[in-house]
Amino acid sequence: MKLAYLVTHPIQYQAPLLRRVASEPDIELHALFMSDFSVRKYFDPGFGKEIKWDVPLTEGYDHEFLPRTTENEKNIADIRNNGLEKILVRERFDAIWSHGYAHRTSMRALFIAKRRGIRTLIRAESQPFGVVREGLKGSLKDKVVPLVLKLGDAFLTVGSLNRQYYLSHGVPEEKMFSVPYAIENGRFHDQALAAAAGRDELRAELGLAPDRPVILYASKLTGRKRIMDLFEAFRKLSDRQPKPYLVIVGDGEDRNQLEEAITNSGLRDDVKTVGFQNQTVLPRYFDLCDVFVLPSAREQWGLVVNEVMCANRAVVVSNEVGCGPDLIQDGVNGRIFPVGDVNALAEALWDVVKDPQRCRAMGDKSWEIISKWDFEADVAGIRAALRLPART
Repeated sequence: MKLAYLVTHPIQYQAPLLRRVASEPDIELHALFMSDFSVRKYFDPGFGKEIKWDVPLTEGYDHEFLPRTTENEKNIADIRNNGLEKILVRERFDAIWSHGYAHRTSMRALFIAKRRGIRTLIRAESQPFGVVREGLKGSLKDKVVPLVLKLGDAFLTVGSLNRQYYLSHGVPEEKMFSVPYAIENGRFHDQALAAAAGRDELRAELGLAPDRPVILYASKLTGRKRIMDLFEAFRKLSDRQPKPYLVIVGDGEDRNQLEEAITNSGLRDDVKTVGFQNQTVLPRYFDLCDVFVLPSAREQWGLVVNEVMCANRAVVVSNEVGCGPDLIQDGVNGRIFPVGDVNALAEALWDVVKDPQRCRAMGDKSWEIISKWDFEADVAGIRAALRLPART
């Protein structure tokens, strides 16, 4: 089976899955990237700075970069590609797996594949509470999405909410196959275990006393991530015992506002901001914390939650974090709170950190859950979708 994988650019979360699929002896995977900006140093508007990933993005599988006519690295939607049909004809693919369907190149690929009888697989992060578009853009989206979805022969669902989204747009059950939004669990688990040896050193670097719990946030510092909600919730815990620390990993447009709020609150010794940390460094922070929190609004999934669960850590997320229904069992391996409710967030965090033994048990449950949410399930789902005949 010759399978094309189409995506905007090499993605640090997707590369390990591509290597895993490419290792199947009877699947010949060939990745088609619309841009190469992520394999070099580039400006990330979310982080608000230039970054370069420190993990391999294109090793272990066949790939090529589509010819580009224009490119704007600050807006992926502006990337223009040509020569797509020529490549699809040249390679004689049996199927094309598109990661997303909103980009003009993705839509063109699906139209071309449908016209030429190539099986089409769609995998996207869409959730019922996705990005809100009003006015003309919202009207166009309402009309275009159902038409594009009709081009899919099979839909690779990343989780429960993603499945609900497709159902709400008329995609029949028989066209959906579970391909969980997973990461390289074993690698992250091993890295977290290895990081434990340096935990005391990291605590000392950050000036953290050894007998206080650590709450960790690791994501972009943007409005939708609601980092200020987390800070306000943390302030409500500042007079409780055991008094926790808050460690914030990440960068972005809200960092100055956050730093000013920390200074004005008098909590500079209790809140540590360490900026952007690359992929190979993050496991040190996952190992450091007692509980991880992602308070975002309209978070399509939140793969950082998968990562920290591999470190046997409890997790607190808002009810608009897409992975919540699948990965977080409220009161078992973490807590789920209503997005934007600062008081509820504070109580959820306290419920987890106030009892160290229960917190550790929650973390162990996280590993038990995430260890079954893996690439093997992905490969099985992809295989099942490839067996579904294409419709002309």
